[in-house]
Amino acid sequence: MSIAPPDRRPRARRSPEAARENILAAAESLLLEKGPQALKLTDVAARAGIAHATVLHHFGSIGDVQTALMERMIRQLVVQILEGEPAAEPGGPETSAQALFDAFESRGAARLAAWLELTGEARRLTMVREAVQEVIANRMAHNGLPAEATEDLVLVSVVLAMGVGLFGQSLAQLMGRPPETSRRLALDLLRASMTTLRQP
Repeated sequence: MSIAPPDRRPRARRSPEAARENILAAAESLLLEKGPQALKLTDVAARAGIAHATVLHHFGSIGDVQTALMERMIRQLVVQILEGEPAAEPGGPETSAQALFDAFESRGAARLAAWLELTGEARRLTMVREAVQEVIANRMAHNGLPAEATEDLVLVSVVLAMGVGLFGQSLAQLMGRPPETSRRLALDLLRASMTTLRQP
């Protein structure tokens, strides 16, 4: 019985950019699956299928991985908010709120925001603030409300969207309600607020 010779073909090496992306994708999957406590050097390296020394080579420390991941996810969130924000249209505030809820319910964005707050890194949400302000300028500013009232409406929309994204489905299910109940109730509150603000 002959034994096949070992495969001596050189392994394809990733570019530095691809290697960093592989590490960040692994870290993001851990964050979404297990929470921030899973973002440890050995766990990220194992999920990425590499040695932990390789993580250190590309980032320097697990703290640098976490920082890069925050920035990566914030960019993704900003893109999603803006993509969900077409030109001004009738019913703009309603669809703007929907866009914010969509953004914070996807890819762990609410979990990311909570992580930033708990780690004292909430200042990194500046990019999100700018994206939300663009939503105000491009759509919600056409709702006939004073600028301050519009900003207040956006503020409460983001707070509600983050809450729904973070634990809305779980809390609804714990109370024996369909998972979409929290989002529906939050949007009902926003509609009621918009109606009240429009009254003379």
